[in-house]
Amino acid sequence: MADPTQEAAAPSRTKTLNSALWALAIPLVAVTGAVLAQFPWSWIGIVVVVLAGFTAPAVAGGFWNRAGAATFAAVTTFALGLFAGPSLFETYAKQVGEKTDAFVADTATYKNARNSERTVCRVVDTSGKVQDLTEQQNCQGQFKRGQHIVLYKDPLDVLEPWAEATDDRTVDVVGLYTTAGLFTATTATLFYAGTRRRSDRMDMKKLHGTRAVGRTPR
Repeated sequence: MADPTQEAAAPSRTKTLNSALWALAIPLVAVTGAVLAQFPWSWIGIVVVVLAGFTAPAVAGGFWNRAGAATFAAVTTFALGLFAGPSLFETYAKQVGEKTDAFVADTATYKNARNSERTVCRVVDTSGKVQDLTEQQNCQGQFKRGQHIVLYKDPLDVLEPWAEATDDRTVDVVGLYTTAGLFTATTATLFYAGTRRRSDRMDMKKLHGTRAVGRTPR
């Protein structure tokens, strides 16, 4: 005869494993999308982040019936996709990038299709190469025309260079801590929602209700 304790423990372990997988997979996908958004094919990364952002509340709210956790997980997942990419891009560029001296030939501010202002810096490096840096590359209005700056170039020549006023490879720990905090918050929220899911209770209530209706009165 089967041990009732072992029979009850098996579904519990399955639920915990299932919750852990979702809790890790969704924020990992969001981070992956955020990193891909730093590449020239940024639209792919944006799509991945959006998918992760909508999957989090769909799983926590739609499958596990945890509305509060679903809302919180959606917010933290989208925020993770927003912060992780620039923070990891800067960290990679400063720690691995090849230093190149350059000077700012010109700066400009323009309005895009959404009528929001964007800053562009036109720089010339020591090889004579001219390129336009965007806010994504740390051109945010802090550089002046004729200023000497340092570019950290991707050794694989895939990512765009990162600009700094001086040869300072210090990492922005605030961005990294924010990314780690959002990742932890998303994982913890989804794991809690999965292990405390209400869907199992609702299924049991429906099962008991069906049995009660099907009984023959004595």
